[in-house]
Amino acid sequence: MAHIKVTDISHVRFAAPDLEKMKSFLEDFGLVTFMDNNGVLYGRGCGIAPFAHATTIGEPGFLALGFRANSVDDLEILAKAEGAVVEDFNAPGGGRVVRLVDPDGRLVEVVAGQALSAPQTLPLEPIRNSAHNAPRLRTSVRIQPGPATVMRLGHCVLEVSDFRVLEGWYKKRFGLITSDEIQMAPGVAIGAFMRCDRSEIPSDHHTLFLLQSPNAPRFNHAAFEVADFDNLMRGHTHLKNAGRKPTWGVGRHILGSQIFDYWLDPWGHELEHWTDGDLFAASDPAHVNSFQELLGVQWGPQHPMMIGQGS
Repeated sequence: MAHIKVTDISHVRFAAPDLEKMKSFLEDFGLVTFMDNNGVLYGRGCGIAPFAHATTIGEPGFLALGFRANSVDDLEILAKAEGAVVEDFNAPGGGRVVRLVDPDGRLVEVVAGQALSAPQTLPLEPIRNSAHNAPRLRTSVRIQPGPATVMRLGHCVLEVSDFRVLEGWYKKRFGLITSDEIQMAPGVAIGAFMRCDRSEIPSDHHTLFLLQSPNAPRFNHAAFEVADFDNLMRGHTHLKNAGRKPTWGVGRHILGSQIFDYWLDPWGHELEHWTDGDLFAASDPAHVNSFQELLGVQWGPQHPMMIGQGS
């Protein structure tokens, strides 16, 4: 039995030596930035979360992962089970937080009771014509240039020292369930895409992906949902014109189905834009897949690790 069932990912935290440089990148990436009175740089999307990305001054690195709990009562249950405390959350939106440390030494912040933001009004997605249906008549598509419209943080990927140990730790505390397990050989699991258990309310294909790695513990990437496909491509063009560093994309994943586009911040932290991902209820079964399917694409460029391997 899990202690609680988190409802979503909340935020990621980083340190960087130059907040103005990070601010410039985050704005090119499509986040709305602001500073608090303690000198922390925040980035938020256009959805309800008061923030999704936080940066403090320091040596560059990944500092923490945040989840959102259903209620402050759940935080009390979690704190009691873990011998932790429920504290005031000194961040945009306020609320309360329980802080835990996973077996690889990562800080995990579980928040509840935040004052959520009013979602921003988005421009309508363009009407699309296809060979099957052509509803757009006597009018043209005109996509205005600019950064992508980031809606929300969708998931985080962590490289871990012992997949089964870390999988068990996160599932026991937060009620995550497996969508797709990755095996290098039959019975040899090295990772899993895990989603929130919201009963029959559909959840993203994955909120957290854990991957066993010789480089662990290591942050792999954080992924942000954008408004739609044209918006993702607008963001791609904006980042390219701004001289930002791409790493992989644009393509469509096999596992999770998302259309993706990956970029590096100025200190090498990888952030993803995605749209059109899978959604599953808790009753949908888990699947087992190969490493090739993990890194494979339905269309688009191969993952850099797969180039030259005949995949």
